[in-house]
Amino acid sequence: MSVLSPDPIVATDAPEAASATPIRFVGPDGEIAPGARSWAERMGFKGRPGQVLAVPDADGGVDRVLVGVGQTFDPMSARALSAKLPTGLYRLDLDADAARPAALAFLLGRYAFDRYKARKDVADVRLVAPEGFDTGEAARIAAACALAREMVDTPPADMGPLQMETIAREIAEAHGATIAVVTGDDLLEQNYPAIHAVGRAAAPHRAPRILEIGWNLDRADRPLIALVGKGVAFDSGGLDIKSAAGMRNMKKDMGGAAHALALGRLVMQAGLDVRLVVLVAAVENAISADAFRPGDILSTRKGLTVEIGNTDAEGRLILADALTRAAEHSPGLTLDFATLTGAARVALGPDLPPLYTDDEALAADLLAASAEVRDPLWRMPLWPGYRAAIDSDLADVRNDSAGWAQGGSITAALFLQKFAPTTGVWAHLDVFAWNSRGRPGWPEGGEAQGLRAAYAMLKARYGKT
Repeated sequence: MSVLSPDPIVATDAPEAASATPIRFVGPDGEIAPGARSWAERMGFKGRPGQVLAVPDADGGVDRVLVGVGQTFDPMSARALSAKLPTGLYRLDLDADAARPAALAFLLGRYAFDRYKARKDVADVRLVAPEGFDTGEAARIAAACALAREMVDTPPADMGPLQMETIAREIAEAHGATIAVVTGDDLLEQNYPAIHAVGRAAAPHRAPRILEIGWNLDRADRPLIALVGKGVAFDSGGLDIKSAAGMRNMKKDMGGAAHALALGRLVMQAGLDVRLVVLVAAVENAISADAFRPGDILSTRKGLTVEIGNTDAEGRLILADALTRAAEHSPGLTLDFATLTGAARVALGPDLPPLYTDDEALAADLLAASAEVRDPLWRMPLWPGYRAAIDSDLADVRNDSAGWAQGGSITAALFLQKFAPTTGVWAHLDVFAWNSRGRPGWPEGGEAQGLRAAYAMLKARYGKT
């Protein structure tokens, strides 16, 4: 990730703040000061979304910046500023209520994955803090999103199960949390058979494992939250091998783990009034003589057996063991994140993750938080009529649904529901964790989806200690 100014947000009362260049957000019918209007017309600035125009001053510097917003202002449009502005200090010409989310969007837009590039030519754009802006909180949120995105962007050779473990250990150590790791054949001895089966074909240094972070677990007076993440470091599809095109971006199949770890870190940094367990099943779905096969029947930690219809439906198998382990803690709330199904993209596209839960209050809180922080989610049904699609004649359940049901994202969620904790409420987010098209502020590659919404919901429910 690019190393820019360590303090991209400048305090309002800082000496240099007075000379900051103003940024004005303008729609097609918005007013433009007379001195800038002719320049905007000459440069074809129409106030369309994505347009950014620097208006020069008499000395050849930048007098002001115009940002197009279209018919409706969206603070997230400020994500494009770092990519489109020259190095300098700027201030947002907005009222405080609009400026605060725009400033956070600016921080989110500073992310750039250039770890493998020899040259790192990135403008160092800084912003004056809006009135009432919690700089520390915004920086933590932006850093959490950057962590998730960087983990997803990192090639699988450098982001395997061991690297996920290292990140989890660093997070736990930084916040006085405990961490337990079960690796390789020890997964069988400690009853994580599905995780072992999916990951056993990988090379020894990429052995499967389950990571468990515990924070504040000695505080029995606090509600317990469980965060669960799918961490498939690379998904070849197994013996049901993916096509070359389908495999190309499968480094992102650990996006759920990245989200769970980043959200867990946020919860601990904020000191929310909870006990916390973060569980990550970290594997590589590789191909070898020892790979699990179509037609195999696997055991799970819960005791349910699973008939394997497709080895490319592996994420739900490792989540089955992880969710069962979460249930053993009797959580009041469980959230799982997973890059689980292509069917979710067929249903809602890449930018709108489906949310599944059978709890109305949790759905309402997550959707309200989603709208408030502009981190989109869309509730999908746990439709009971499709449960029969995952019935098996040979086992308790099958991992690929019968073709008649068609709704692959729904049937995958119904599979997970069989293993989800029942002591409290549960929600599943089938995230894509990826920008398929690059644009300023949203470079092609890893993306955090639902993370800010989930954090806002947890913060609203549980506050701080």
